Amino acid sequence: MNGPHVHAGQRLLHAGAALGAGSRVVVMVHGRNAGPENILSLVPRLDRPNITYLAPSAAGHTWYPYTFLSERQKNEPHLSSALQVLADLSVDLEGRGISRERIVFLGFSQGACLSAEFIQRHPQRWGGLVCFSGGLIGPPGTTWTGSGSLEGTPIFLGCSDVDAHIPKDRVDETASVFARMSASVTLRFYAGMDHLVNDDEIAHACAVIDQLA
Repeated sequence: MNGPHVHAGQRLLHAGAALGAGSRVVVMVHGRNAGPENILSLVPRLDRPNITYLAPSAAGHTWYPYTFLSERQKNEPHLSSALQVLADLSVDLEGRGISRERIVFLGFSQGACLSAEFIQRHPQRWGGLVCFSGGLIGPPGTTWTGSGSLEGTPIFLGCSDVDAHIPKDRVDETASVFARMSASVTLRFYAGMDHLVNDDEIAHACAVIDQLA
């Protein structure tokens, strides 16, 4: 990890079904200036009570200090620490008998960017990825190698076509990277939508969750 683990020891909130061997898990990653309670507010809209929802917390309510389009080094050590939180949680779940094919990462805004970056860096068959208003991390001109296969992992990317925080071309780039990595990608843009999660996005998220083994 690049520098100190600034997000170590933060809260992990739980909703939905009890966690145990063979659970189907959705890891919900909150946005900037928010917390796990915010992202867990989507659980009633998902309406999947047999799923276990886990929501990690960022120190200071923010996973990394600058925009996801900044030079990566500007966001260190926070970015590496945030990615480590997701890695550690994945390893912990595996230790509890939950395979990665039974884990979906779902994030909003900064949390969506972090989730996408994590999956891109850890290519294998996951249960799924849902990015509400997010894309891969890095400045304009970044090239993602896309090495390794996601083996058909279902991925949903949804965003406004005029989002003030998430450029449309970055979401397109993200979809292309994941397609090259052999994910099953669904991409939707919504005309004039604010920075929020609409009902169509929720329906697509449910479709990803319902594919869990």
